[in-house]
Amino acid sequence: MALRHEPTASYHSVQDALRVLETVARRSTGINETELARETGIATERLTTLLRMLRREAYVEQIADGGYVTGAAFVRLGSADGHRQALRDTLQCTLDRLRDSVGAAVYLSRYVDGEVSLTQYADSPATPKVNEWVDFRYSAHATAVGKSLLTQLDHDGRRDHLARHRPARLTSRTITSDRVLLSKLAAQPPTVPVLDLQEYAVGTVCAAVPLTAGSTAGCLALSLPLEHAHRLRRAADTLNRNAAPVLLSLAI
Repeated sequence: MALRHEPTASYHSVQDALRVLETVARRSTGINETELARETGIATERLTTLLRMLRREAYVEQIADGGYVTGAAFVRLGSADGHRQALRDTLQCTLDRLRDSVGAAVYLSRYVDGEVSLTQYADSPATPKVNEWVDFRYSAHATAVGKSLLTQLDHDGRRDHLARHRPARLTSRTITSDRVLLSKLAAQPPTVPVLDLQEYAVGTVCAAVPLTAGSTAGCLALSLPLEHAHRLRRAADTLNRNAAPVLLSLAI
């Protein structure tokens, strides 16, 4: 199975953020914004935006003289000891913040060993997660999460998945035709969120955006009750714009 590598805006932001982090890490006593712009070649306005995000996520800290040094989150993730738990904790903080920002339950999923895996989520009493009435591993054809992950596979990878997990009708809106589903997946632009409009469950709408990190397909998703469907596209756009911190955590 191969992945389709179609860089998104989040991917480009992460590449720039990694350049900034690498430059800051080389200067243990601190580096100011002017020096960072010169050494990274990143325009001042864009650098300011990246530094704001890196400070919010605790990857860098600003010291008394205005310079930047590596932050607590970067130190934790860079340590061989406890890296997995540090990554999980960092991602959970980011997901919690995204949940509050979009006003919806938020999910992080990966495609591992040919299966959909829901790895983490953030919900609350006001933003409950979707009722997983059919295991996500067997319903990729009907969920925003599954379709987003499948769009990141090549054609053979998608056909292999659908051969192992035959598309079943879950609601009246579920696509059960391989031909129709494969056509829609192939036509899905990588920069546009994938939607599920009651295809998985009646009364629930969802959206997902891709997070391709290395050789593993991933996605960030949200769900809303049908009565909030009018917020779905705006929430999905917000999720898309704020996916970079999640992808950055996975890349470090």
